[in-house]
Amino acid sequence: MLLFNRDTWQEIFGSIKKNKARTIITVIGVLWGIFIYIVLSGAAKGLDHGFEEKFEDVAMNSMFAWAQQTSVPYAGFKTGRMIQLKIEDVALLKSRIPAIHYIAPRIVKGVFDGLPGSVVRNERTGSYNIYGDFPVLIKIATQKIYNNGRFLNEGDISAARKVCVIGERTQKELFAKDESPIGQFIQIDKVFFKVIGVRKFEEGGGFGDDGDIFIPFSTFRKLYNTGNDVGWLAIAAYDDADVIQVEKDVKKVLKKAHQIAPEDDRAIGSFNLGELFNKIKGFSKGLTFLSLVVGIATIIAGVIGIGNILLISVKERTKELGVRRALGATPSEIRGQIILESVFLTLFSGIFGIVLGSFVLRGIDAATQDTDIPYSNPTVPISYVLGALFIMVVLGTLIGLIPAQRAVSIKPIDALREE
Repeated sequence: MLLFNRDTWQEIFGSIKKNKARTIITVIGVLWGIFIYIVLSGAAKGLDHGFEEKFEDVAMNSMFAWAQQTSVPYAGFKTGRMIQLKIEDVALLKSRIPAIHYIAPRIVKGVFDGLPGSVVRNERTGSYNIYGDFPVLIKIATQKIYNNGRFLNEGDISAARKVCVIGERTQKELFAKDESPIGQFIQIDKVFFKVIGVRKFEEGGGFGDDGDIFIPFSTFRKLYNTGNDVGWLAIAAYDDADVIQVEKDVKKVLKKAHQIAPEDDRAIGSFNLGELFNKIKGFSKGLTFLSLVVGIATIIAGVIGIGNILLISVKERTKELGVRRALGATPSEIRGQIILESVFLTLFSGIFGIVLGSFVLRGIDAATQDTDIPYSNPTVPISYVLGALFIMVVLGTLIGLIPAQRAVSIKPIDALREE
């Protein structure tokens, strides 16, 4: 078989050695194409993985809404009226917008007013943000609780229990190193609360802090006399819902409920995490497509260069090919050798480009490990790599047919006369 014939490979390597400079320059063209494809595709995947890790504990199709001041006079109210969201808005939004899956009304002391709660345990004290929450929050922003603990439940809400979930930093600052805080009591603004859980802080998991303390919304309302006020709403839409449209619908319903002008774009603030994710995914897909187009175009240019090198090689080896034909070499053997040389050069360039691209991606990954850049594990799916190699083999075969046909068309008697 031609592929495993030692003489065939000796002739191929002999031909390459005769045209070292031209061959290397041409091979670099193919190598550069697959290198660009691997690096750009891997970079796109790294961006995807980075954002997924940063916000892995938050629902992908989520958004947040809060009240601000009006910027347009409406229904007898002047400009600059401060809007206050209410707990009743939750049921209203659920009934008016079917695409909403979960709503978690939240309120906090310390983040916006600059007056965090004063917390005391024995001789240790500290100031921490105090959140009033509902159990549904874990459906939108996962709260990882250490062993033997739990998050808030419906019983805590209905009974307005004085229980709390503390953060990792809070535990370190208020409790001894080997002391379990579960079941212990702390004072929050002079009221005793039982610790029922310790929250493991995950960056991006709810946009909080490792010192935050969570208490039932109903308890928060009594402790700080906030009535039915809500600080903001965390909303998760169904997976198949258009979160951008959900955001528009939420603002529309809230504007109507709080007598805000429809054209007032300032009164209700929002942050659409789902839209951000969609943009990142769109950018990633665009980058992958760009890498495919640029990579294939560069590979084709390089493969064409390989075809030119082989045409020159055939021209220079005219007499040699004539001798082989005269000694009994068949046209298929001559054609197979030229095509094999073309495929070998193309495949070698591709594999080298893939290896080089992989090293670059590993370097980028190592450089971004301990940074705030949302970038992680830049990889290229094996199916993409195998697909690229298959395309290169096909292109190498097709481009090799041209010099191969040129070699076969040479008549032995004419080739022997060639000087």
